[in-house]
Amino acid sequence: MNREYHKWWSWRLDRDMELLVFGHAGVPVLVFPSSQGRFFEYEDRGLVGAVAHKIDRGEIQLFCVDSVDSESWYNRNVPPRWRIARHIQYENYLVEEVLPFIRLKNLDPHLVALGASFGGYHAVNIALRHPDRITGFLSMSGAFDLSNFLGGYYDQDVYFNMPPHYLPNLSDPWFFDRYRTHTCILATGWDDHCLWQNQNLSRIMGEKGIPHHLYIWDAFNAHDWPTWARMMNEYL
Repeated sequence: MNREYHKWWSWRLDRDMELLVFGHAGVPVLVFPSSQGRFFEYEDRGLVGAVAHKIDRGEIQLFCVDSVDSESWYNRNVPPRWRIARHIQYENYLVEEVLPFIRLKNLDPHLVALGASFGGYHAVNIALRHPDRITGFLSMSGAFDLSNFLGGYYDQDVYFNMPPHYLPNLSDPWFFDRYRTHTCILATGWDDHCLWQNQNLSRIMGEKGIPHHLYIWDAFNAHDWPTWARMMNEYL
C-alpha cells in the first residue's frame, strides 16, 4: 500500500500541520480524527487496515488530517469567541491548503468527507458548507449540535457551524442543486449516545429534500472503533 507522510507550516493556523495519505488512486476521502485525535489515529486504530483491500485496488485514497480540537472546541482556557474563531481558521486551512493538496494528488471529480464521533461533525459540517468542493460524507456516530461546548455563547459564526441550526433556514438553490448530486450517509447504532443527533439531522435533511441515508446498526457498543471499521468497509 502506498503510504505518504506530509508536513507543512500553515500560516492560517500559525503552526505545523501533518497528514497521512494511503493509496494511489480512487475516490479521495478526507478523514477527520475523533475528539482531539491525531492524523495517525485511523492507522493506529486499524481502520486503514479494515479497508486496505479497497485502497490497494485503487477504489479509494485516504487523506487523514490532524485536528486542532484541543485549541478550539475543547479549549476551556480561552473565551468561547476564540474557540469558534480557531475552528474557522482550521476550516480555512482545510479548504485553502488541504483540498488543493488533495487535488494535486488526485483528479477524481468526487471527494468524500469522513469522520467518527467528533470527526463526524467535521465531516458533515464541511461537506454541507462547501458542496462545490466536497461531494458527500460518511458520518459514523457523529454529533452535530455543539452548543454545550461554548457555555451559552452564540454568534453568527457559531450559527453557521452548527448544521442543525443553519440547515433548517437554508434556502439558497445554489446549495440544494449541489446537495442533490451528493452521497450523504449518517451511520449510528441503537445504543449510540449520539443516536438522537443523527435522527434529528436526518429529519432536517429530509424536510429540506436533501438525499441521504440514515443507517442505525443493531450492534453492541456502536460508538466504538470496531463498529466504525465495519461501517467504513460497508459504506465507503
